[in-house]
Amino acid sequence: MRVLDLRGQSMTNELVNTEVPRAALDISKAVQEITPLLDDVKNKGEQALLEVAAKFGNPDPKPFRVASHELDQALEALKPSLRAAIQESIDRVRKVCQAVMPVETSVELAPGATVRQRWQPVDSVGLYVPGGKAVYPSSVVMNVVPAQVAGVPRLAIATPSQAEFGNRPHPVVLATAAMLGVTEVYNIGGPAAVAAFAYGVPEIPLERVAMVTGPGNIYVAAAKRALRGVIGIDSEAGTTEILIVADDSADARLIAFDLVSQAEHDEAAACVLVTASESLVASVLAQIDAVAAETENATRVAAALSGIQSALVLVDSADAALEFANCYATEHLEIHTSDPTRDAARVSNAGALFLGKYSPVSLGDYLAGSNHVLPTGEQAKFGSGLGVHTFLRAQQVIEYDEAALRAVAEPAREFSNSERLPAHGEAIAARFENK
Repeated sequence: MRVLDLRGQSMTNELVNTEVPRAALDISKAVQEITPLLDDVKNKGEQALLEVAAKFGNPDPKPFRVASHELDQALEALKPSLRAAIQESIDRVRKVCQAVMPVETSVELAPGATVRQRWQPVDSVGLYVPGGKAVYPSSVVMNVVPAQVAGVPRLAIATPSQAEFGNRPHPVVLATAAMLGVTEVYNIGGPAAVAAFAYGVPEIPLERVAMVTGPGNIYVAAAKRALRGVIGIDSEAGTTEILIVADDSADARLIAFDLVSQAEHDEAAACVLVTASESLVASVLAQIDAVAAETENATRVAAALSGIQSALVLVDSADAALEFANCYATEHLEIHTSDPTRDAARVSNAGALFLGKYSPVSLGDYLAGSNHVLPTGEQAKFGSGLGVHTFLRAQQVIEYDEAALRAVAEPAREFSNSERLPAHGEAIAARFENK
């Protein structure tokens, strides 16, 4: 793992992104590559899904809709200890979602003049659960629970087939869906799933949805970008990333484990430590090779840690480390300092913050109660992680009585005349004619 010395330099967006770039993932290029596929799904429906499934090694994906007995069988076969762990995750995520659920607000601007803001759930959501390098029942939890708390009436899941399970979805994913009461599940993966949700596939039958959420690879992210506007999306959640801000009080071995834990997701995972402590860098460097070599996904971990997107970064001070964090805008930020709560208050750009050595990112992946679908690739500078708010729309309800409208009729007319839209003011004035 490379050591990068940025001491003596001011932390700027340009410096940070140049010296510690994310892995080269060109979503714009990916959009061009998959556009014909998206069009095929729109125009050819089920036939397009069959063709893309065969192309990726599944000659017999039908029935695309997972039958209820498959869900029941998967739940029955689920190991009790894993079921208990999943249930604990569901309960914790639901408790947090219920606590942060927005509430209706009403403002009385004058007697008889009120503006209310209410929150309406979207009508339907397609939830994408990735597969491939790992199995993600946790993503089922993170997508479904906030949507349910928000009150979304229709939830559908799409997840890719697994060769080892007869080209059907992974049974643990199916079992988790069953635990949550989601019965509409499809054996469709990748950008084709996003397109199927966006356009509908009557032959399956799959009705189109209003919104698609959930993480995936670059091609899933590209499909979400290409179809934004046809459907709503949460974000273009990409390859995982972790940034650790630490000082001399940090435990180097734990930092090594946390970097490795995210590196095992993907060869392009970004794993970064930033600190003013030379001794900590040396200690982490001494620990990380051994930790990485002993893990099950050692080859994938080694590729991620040796990539240009990963580094142990030396800066001048604790202040500079926090400035680096704001410039980098990571998906996951761990703070291992003598006062992580104080230091967290100075960070504005991060998908989620994990404070102290007993709050690792891997806890957030499963049982913290937080959501692990988070903005990547600097999107934390303007976006939020998945949550109950993702599935809600703010609507303002305006209610004025006669006296309240009369009180602002003349100012409104002044506005409309100044904008050369006199009919606006006339529409208000008409209500008081002959009165």
